[in-house]
Amino acid sequence: MQPVEIVIIIAAAAIVVGVIVAAIIRRKKGKPSCDCCDCPCCSGCAEKKSKEKS
Repeated sequence: MQPVEIVIIIAAAAIVVGVIVAAIIRRKKGKPSCDCCDCPCCSGCAEKKSKEKS
């Protein structure tokens, strides 16, 4: 393998790990995993809609 290929593999792995860590942090903070506002599927949207009805 060329050094360039190794750097590309390391960069790709770092991106994947970063996305996984970000998802875990968002879940621990109680934020929804999606960035939607109107779907009834995720827990964040369901909580938001129940607060609006109150």
